[in-house]
Amino acid sequence: MANNNAPFGFRQFSGTGSVPTFEQVEVAITAGTAGAIFFGDPVSPLADGSVAQAVSSSATTPLQLAGIFAGCKYLSVAQKRTIWANYYPGGTDPVVGSATAYIINDPNAQFVVQSDATGVAPGDVNATFGFVIGTGNTANGISGAYLTVANAGVLGNPFRVVSIIKDPPTAPGTLGNGQPFDWAVVAFNNVQTKTAVSI
Repeated sequence: MANNNAPFGFRQFSGTGSVPTFEQVEVAITAGTAGAIFFGDPVSPLADGSVAQAVSSSATTPLQLAGIFAGCKYLSVAQKRTIWANYYPGGTDPVVGSATAYIINDPNAQFVVQSDATGVAPGDVNATFGFVIGTGNTANGISGAYLTVANAGVLGNPFRVVSIIKDPPTAPGTLGNGQPFDWAVVAFNNVQTKTAVSI
């Protein structure tokens, strides 16, 4: 049975905190950000201390993350009240400068993520990988980001594979032998709270 191609971003798997907030921290979303940020998206740090949706990583451009986006609050122009949401819509509705993001940046955090069409195999454990930001779902706010194996082992890669998801058998993403769209558990490799290494 083949895995479904249905990316969901980086879903919290473990960390030093506890459910439901784990080790989330508050950071600003840069004033006037036009693009959306979805639940499970990697986010990049900006010079003013705020964050924005990260761009897809590549083999030639090392990418340090601020963390993984886990929701936000902002003052809505249309509704004239504070909105708590699992994704940031961007555009003109949020009052400029009013948005606060909740991100996970604990260096010990781990996440479940779907791989690309190349898949991940047991031999990929401990290797570093990048990601593609994908297309988020505005209906439920869930990220479309996924792991890409095209640039494995690059120093600046933001993630490291910890293990491959194989249980329960026949569940989505559990083929675990290098098949397209396998699921993996990953940890940060290059985040502001952790220095990148290469394997």
